[in-house]
Amino acid sequence: MASTAAEVSEYAGSRGLFWQINRSIFANQHRLSVSLLIALASELKLSPIALRDALASGTFVEKVREDFIGVVRGGVNGTPTFFVNGVRHDGPYGALSLAINQAILAAA
Repeated sequence: MASTAAEVSEYAGSRGLFWQINRSIFANQHRLSVSLLIALASELKLSPIALRDALASGTFVEKVREDFIGVVRGGVNGTPTFFVNGVRHDGPYGALSLAINQAILAAA
């Protein structure tokens, strides 16, 4: 279901609604299904017919596959994974927060 959700995200993104659909997908991740994904897209005024067509034809399959390969090559093997200025952070929130604050101070 994750790859289908990623395709739906790419579809929404192609229409300027990437982050909006991702918030909805994340909020409903425990019960995802194709019908729910289509309903979530419909709530954002995206055409359910165009979305079904995109899923059926695999319009975004290659983009999702390329993104997946890219993150695996980048050393990401789970979510969430965060990078701050190219440095991966898997640790506790405090370490990530410290890295962000240091990056902000360095940029100032």
